[in-house]
Order: sequence, then C-alpha cells, then structure tokens
Amino acid sequence: MLVRHVPATSTPAPADAVTGSAWVTSLAVPDGPSRTRVDRVQFAPGARTRWHRHPLGQVLVVTDGTGYVQRRGGPARLIRPGDTVRIAAGEWHWHGATDTTSLTHLAIEELPADGTRAELGDPVGAGEPAAVPDVTRTVLLDQPLPAPRVIDHVEVRRITIAPHHSPGLHVHNGPVFGSIETGSAAYRIEGEPESVLTAGDVFYEPESTRIARFDALDDGVTFLAYFPVGPGETPLLTLLDA
Repeated sequence: MLVRHVPATSTPAPADAVTGSAWVTSLAVPDGPSRTRVDRVQFAPGARTRWHRHPLGQVLVVTDGTGYVQRRGGPARLIRPGDTVRIAAGEWHWHGATDTTSLTHLAIEELPADGTRAELGDPVGAGEPAAVPDVTRTVLLDQPLPAPRVIDHVEVRRITIAPHHSPGLHVHNGPVFGSIETGSAAYRIEGEPESVLTAGDVFYEPESTRIARFDALDDGVTFLAYFPVGPGETPLLTLLDA
C-alpha cells in the first residue's frame, strides 16, 4: 500500500488542450501492471477542453461547481457535484465550466499499454455549434404521497440553522419536501442510514416520520422547506424526547 499526499500545487492544463484557464493536479499515475491515471481538473468560468477522444474512454466525477459535457452529435448536458460521466472509447466529446461558474472534476482514465494518447480536435464551437442549452430542466425528486391528501396551498419557508446546531428529534404534522441552498447538515430519518446533505440535495419527510438528525455542520445550513397544507392546517414541528 502506498499513501501519496495530494500535491499542494497544480499545473496549468496544456494550452493546446483547453480554451481558457484550467489546472491539473495529478492524483495517481500508472504503476506496475495498473495503467490507471487519475487527475483533478479545475476549470475557470468559461474554460473548456477542445473536442477530443480517448483510446480507452474516460470517467469524470464532478466534485465542485457546474459545467457541461457533450458528445459529438448530442446535446450539451449540465453536470453538477456528484454526477458521474462515462465516456466511451473513441467517443468525441468536450467538457468544461459554464460561462459563469467554475468546475472541478476527477478525470479517471486507463492508458493504453502502447502509449497512445488522447486525440485532440477543434475548439468547441469551431465548425459546428456547441449546442449548449439556454434552459435546462432536471427532475430532482418525484415523490408520491403515501395517502391522498386535500391540499389547498403550499407554504415555502427558508430555514437557516447555525453551525453545529440541531433542532433535535422531531416530527412534522404533514409531509415536507426540502432543497438545500447552502452549507451542509448531517441528516437521518429514524431507522434509516445517516447521510450528509449539501447544496443542491433534496429530501422528503413523510407525515409524522421521526427525524433523528438534521444537524448543521461546520458551515451551517440554509434550505427551502415546502409544506403542502390542507384547509385550516398550519405546518407544525413537534420536538420529541429521545
């Protein structure tokens, strides 16, 4: 076993491979029989690779920011933290940041034994449109309710919990849908595994479900909570004894 600390500095991406500013940090290089290379690539807003293809394909894992990936002949796809992209061997594609946000992803690639390198093509938009969508719509949660309810309005609250603060064990008198805006929280429905919610994550709490943890972590947490409410109802949170 070899533990290799992440380098403190990164190097600029090759100028012939990207448009704009990007930086590469080498995390793993081929060693012995393994031909796997892992890089962390950070794109400044507007930076993108050229069209290119890898002999044995590539896997991208988005860790921060927002960007696009596109294969030749298809639409550009928006990618966010947690998304994984598998690119086929020999598939022409590009990836990079949006015009207004940065993007960081891991690039995982198996290198051919004969040393064949990725083939570079034209810059994005040269000779054909990049087809970056002006509007994207992504379904984050499609949650049926366990029983029919009469709902005449939906109350939306923006809730902020200070760092390391917890509301404690609690239940709501109706279903709750939520979306994390900023920060992070340790989250657990009683009897289920614990998870960490971060910006962009959504959650659903059925009526009267015991919420064991919604504990803000080091950076606190802000989220939107959506309460489907029936006639004469008011959304309530009831604290419980552990």
